[in-house]
Amino acid sequence: MSKQQRLGDVLRHSIIFVVLVLLAYLLLWPVTIEPRAWNAPRDRGYVGAFTPNQRLQEVERHVLPNSVGPEDIAIDAQGRPVFGVLSGDILRLEADGSFTTLTTTGGRPLGLEFDDDGGLWIADAYQGLMHWSLEKGLELLVTEVDGVAVRYADDVDIAADGTVYFSDASMKFPAASVGTYEASLLDIMEHSGNGRVLAYQPKTGRTYTVQGGLHFANGVAVSHDQQWLLVVETGSYRILKIGIGAHNNGEVVTLIKNLPGFPDNINDAPNGKFWVGLVSPRSEVLDSLSNHPYVRKMIQRLPSFIRPQAKNYGHVIAIDSRGNVVENLQDPAGSYAQVTGAAEVAGRIYLSSLHENAIAVMALKQAD
Repeated sequence: MSKQQRLGDVLRHSIIFVVLVLLAYLLLWPVTIEPRAWNAPRDRGYVGAFTPNQRLQEVERHVLPNSVGPEDIAIDAQGRPVFGVLSGDILRLEADGSFTTLTTTGGRPLGLEFDDDGGLWIADAYQGLMHWSLEKGLELLVTEVDGVAVRYADDVDIAADGTVYFSDASMKFPAASVGTYEASLLDIMEHSGNGRVLAYQPKTGRTYTVQGGLHFANGVAVSHDQQWLLVVETGSYRILKIGIGAHNNGEVVTLIKNLPGFPDNINDAPNGKFWVGLVSPRSEVLDSLSNHPYVRKMIQRLPSFIRPQAKNYGHVIAIDSRGNVVENLQDPAGSYAQVTGAAEVAGRIYLSSLHENAIAVMALKQAD
């Protein structure tokens, strides 16, 4: 055998060895997810009520002082937007364009909602349910419910009777361990119903589970008639209604389904509307592999930059109490991207985002 042939054999054996090692890695390397099979609805894309437009290109940006990710927005009694950022600060945008720091949670504040007394309820992804007021400062009130730790407090809303409803997006993937965005990717890739919606009664201190088994439980909003809790199920591209009235307690109804993107926060608005942020278009890979959990597990072993990620696209919609889309604001170019939600006040909407370094505002066009 010639030297050239021997070198060729060594090269072939080396290639075979590398291929076998890579194959073993893709098949056997341990990962944190245990994907479940499900049938994703066929993505109809941006058609009908979701026809693309450029209306979100009209936004005005207010650049944040020292952080990113104004993930949710609450409007205070004076009509000023308040939001939490990645640094843990909760900021208020003043009329002159400056920012005031109200408090710092030491975690990652996501969902925010003011109560009738001017106190601010905070779903902090790293810590749990918190409350801030000028009188008492910052309080950590709920860190576990039904004996299970709150690992990813996500959004919060308050009913007229004072009950505070909030979501625990994933009981399996703690936001504090890997980060909110990274934990969401893990939970959505697994799709095993790790999310739940919880309730806290401030007068008694009682906490309880409203609904479990949700696929990344995200935004929550009490319906205008106080009979339903609207819950965004990000991993299933839909919004549910869960009965909280005397006649419908525990009933679960799908309000809107098969959305063209991953829904995030939901905020009530005037005229019976609810604003919903669609943080990213859907992933063709995830949809096509929804019923192939083992392949999804293999994909999780690939480098993170190869795995499905959120795309830069701007999209927020408003729906009515029946799930009809009444506003559809988009920016396919993503100049203000990964929109998590919107808060409406005085004919304007303030937009929040997963990763932007600014809060955005735009005037709503009046109907003809």
